[in-house]
Amino acid sequence: MDSTAPDRTGNETIMVVDDTPTNLTILVELLGRRGYRVAAFPRGSMALKAAALEVPDLVLLDIMMPGMDGFEICRRLREDERLREVPVLFISALDDPAGKVRAFAAGGVDYVTKPFQEEELAARVRTHLTLVRMRKELERHNHYLEDLVREKVREISESQLATILALSKLAESRDDATGKHIERTRTYCRLIALTLREDPRFRETVTDEFVENIFHAAPLHDIGKVGIPDRILLKPGKLTPEEFEIMKTHAALGAGTLERVLEEYPGNALVKMGITLTRYHHEKWDGTGYPEGLAGENIPLGGRIMALADVYDALRSNRPYKEAFSHERSVGIIIDGKGSHFDPVVVDAFLARAAEFAAI
Repeated sequence: MDSTAPDRTGNETIMVVDDTPTNLTILVELLGRRGYRVAAFPRGSMALKAAALEVPDLVLLDIMMPGMDGFEICRRLREDERLREVPVLFISALDDPAGKVRAFAAGGVDYVTKPFQEEELAARVRTHLTLVRMRKELERHNHYLEDLVREKVREISESQLATILALSKLAESRDDATGKHIERTRTYCRLIALTLREDPRFRETVTDEFVENIFHAAPLHDIGKVGIPDRILLKPGKLTPEEFEIMKTHAALGAGTLERVLEEYPGNALVKMGITLTRYHHEKWDGTGYPEGLAGENIPLGGRIMALADVYDALRSNRPYKEAFSHERSVGIIIDGKGSHFDPVVVDAFLARAAEFAAI
C-alpha cells in the first residue's frame, strides 16, 4: 500500500499551529500528500481568528510557542461553543507526564511527541477524522430522529384534539346551547390561566403547557351530559330536586369516562387535565359544591378556573328558564361569589380580563 496515497474520505480541513517554520512545512507537506486541506499558522492568535471564520475538522497544536502557548489556545477553543467539539491533537517536544496531563486537562484528545513517525501521525489523524465523521453522522441521524419524533407528536396531538372535539360534539348534539358554551368557555379558561401565569404564586403551576392543556381540554368538561336523559337535560323549566340530583351526576360520569381513557394512555397530560375539569368544575370554594364537596385549594386549580368560566357563560347565555344577563350584571354576581363560590384569586384574574370576556 502506498503510504502517501490520499486517505481523506470527506472534505476535512486540518489546522496546524506551530511557531517553527520547518515543522509547519513538514506537517503541511505530510497532510497535503494525503489529500487534506491544511491551514497553517505560526501564532495562536492568528489560528483562533481563522477558526472563528471557518471551523476546522481537526487541530494539530504545538505547545511551546511565544505569546500564547498551546494549552491556552486549546482552552480558548473549548470556550467557544462553535469550536469546543473540534478535536485537538497536541504535537510537542515535551515528553514529560506532567505536560501530557496538562494537555488533556486543557481539552486535547491525543498527544504525539516530536520527533514523530509520519505513519503514526497519519494514522492518528485518520482515526480522529473518522471519529469526527461518525459524530457528525450521528448528529444528523439524531436531528432526523428529533424531527421524526416532533412530527409524530404533532400527529398525535392533532389526533388528541380531534378526539376531544368529537367528544364535545356529542354534548353539542344533545344540547345546542351546550355546544356554543363549550367553545366560549375554553377561551375564558385560557384568559384566566394566562393572567395567573403572571402571578409569582403560580409560577411553578401555571406553565405554558398548563395554559395550552386547559384550553384544549376545556371542551371535555360537560361530556358527562351525554349520559343524562333528554327529559332532564332538555327540560325547559326548573328541575325538581330528584332531577337535579341526576343532573349532578354528569361530572362524575364524564370524569369516569376519561379515567378509563387514561388507563389506556397513562401519563397523558391532556386527558389528566380533562379529568380535572370534568370532575371538579361544580365544586365551590366554600365546600358546598359537588360531586365531592371539596373546599379551597383542595379543589384542583383547573377545576377552580373552569368553575368560574362555566358560571360566567351560563349567566351570559339564554336558557329556557331565564334571559341572558348583561356582562355588568354577570360580573357583579361573580364578585358576590368571591370567597364562597369562587377562588378569590381566580376572580381577581377574571376581573383583570373582564373587558376581554365581554367581547367574546
